[in-house]
Amino acid sequence: MGCAASKDTIEQDSLPQSPPEGLAPTGEQAKDLEIERTIAEDKKADKEKVKLLLLGTGESGKSTIFKQMRIIYGSERSEEELRMFGVIVRSNTVVAVRKLCRLLNQLGLEKKLDEESAVATAADHDDVSGMTPRQAYDQIVSYLVDNSATTPFTEGPRETVQDWVGISNRAGIAANNDSKLFLQHVEAIRVLWQSMTLREVWLKRSQANINDSHKEYLSDLTRIASPNYMPTRQDILISRVRTTQINVERYGIEGTEFEIYDVGGQRSERRKWVECFENVDAVIFVAALSEYDQNLAEAKRQNRMNETLSLFESVVKNVHFAETSIMLFLNKKDIFAEKILYTDISATSHFSDYAGPPGDFDHGVLYFIQKFEEHLDEDEFNDAFIHVTCATDTTNMEFVLDSSRTIIMTDNMRRAGFLGSD
Repeated sequence: MGCAASKDTIEQDSLPQSPPEGLAPTGEQAKDLEIERTIAEDKKADKEKVKLLLLGTGESGKSTIFKQMRIIYGSERSEEELRMFGVIVRSNTVVAVRKLCRLLNQLGLEKKLDEESAVATAADHDDVSGMTPRQAYDQIVSYLVDNSATTPFTEGPRETVQDWVGISNRAGIAANNDSKLFLQHVEAIRVLWQSMTLREVWLKRSQANINDSHKEYLSDLTRIASPNYMPTRQDILISRVRTTQINVERYGIEGTEFEIYDVGGQRSERRKWVECFENVDAVIFVAALSEYDQNLAEAKRQNRMNETLSLFESVVKNVHFAETSIMLFLNKKDIFAEKILYTDISATSHFSDYAGPPGDFDHGVLYFIQKFEEHLDEDEFNDAFIHVTCATDTTNMEFVLDSSRTIIMTDNMRRAGFLGSD
C-alpha cells in the first residue's frame, strides 16, 4: 500500500513559510507574508465550508426553507425586520383578497353573493359592521381591485418604504400601499371572507394562483390589523416576497460552516442561477406537491408540476453538479393532503395516468416520487435523498434538515474517497 501526505499536511505545506530563524522579515516582506498567509487561510476555510444551493420553481417553498434555516441555526430577527414583515403580511392579505374577488367575478358568482346578502338582510343577520357580503365585495372591488374609488390614506401604524432584501423598491412601495389599504378596508375583507360564497371561491383558488397558506392571514384579521401587531414566526414563514436576487446566509453547525444560497425560481430569474454553480457541495431541489393542478403565473398554459419535473431533470443532469449531492424535497405535504380530497390527481389532464385511490395521500406521494425518478438516467438517486416536507412546520424541517446535513456530509466524504462506495 502506497503512502500519501494527509490533506492537513498538504494544506499546511501550502501556507507561506516564515523566514529562517534569526532572519526577521523587513516591513514590506512582513506585510506581503501576512497578506499571503491570510489568502491561504481563506482558501483553506473556503474548501472546508459546505456550499448549499436551494433550487426549484417559483413558490415551491425554497425561501420558506431558507427562513427556517435562520430560525433553526441563526439569530432572532430585529424589530426593524419584524416591522418589514408586518407590512408584507398585510400586503399578502390584500393580494389574496384581490385575486379572490377577480376569481369570484370570473366564476360568475356575484348573483350568488347577492342571494346570500338578501337572505342575511331578511333574517336581520347583518354583520356588526353593518355590511352585507355584497356590500363588502363592492367596497373591495372599488378600492382594492379596479381602483374606481380612491381616498387619501389615513394615519395608521408607522410604516415606511424600505429597500428590502429580495424585493425591489417598486415592489416595496406597492407592498406598503397595499398594507395601508388593508388597514382601511379590513372590516370589508372580514365580512367577505366569512361569506359562504367566498369559501366556495377559495376551493377553486388554484385557478388564480392564490397562496394556499394565506388562509391563515384571512382567518386572523383582527390580530394582523392591531396597531401593536408584530408578526409571529409562522406569519413570517408563510409570507410571500418574490425573490429577485441571490440571497446568502452563513451558519456554523457543529463545527462546519454552511453557506446557503436562495435564488428566484421564476423563469426570468433562472438565468442568474449559473452565478452560484461553482463549487457547490449540495443542492436541495424543492418541488411543491400541491401544484399538480396549477399553472405558472408567468406562463398561463404551463402546468406547474410538469415545469418542476423538467427543471429537476435539467438540474440533475447539469455538468456542474456531476459530483454534487442532490436532495429532493417534496414540499407542501399539508396542502397536498387537503387538496386531493376535493381535486383528484387523475382529473388533471397532465396526470390522468394516476391509478391510485382518490384522496389517498400515500399513493399520491408515491406517484409523484415515481414521476421524478422517471427523469433520472440511473438508479443512484437513493430514497434517502428524498424528503416529503412541510416547510412551514419548524419541527418537521428541523428533523429533515438535520438528517439532510448528515447525508450531505457523508456523501461528500464518500465522493472524496474517505468512505467506501458500497
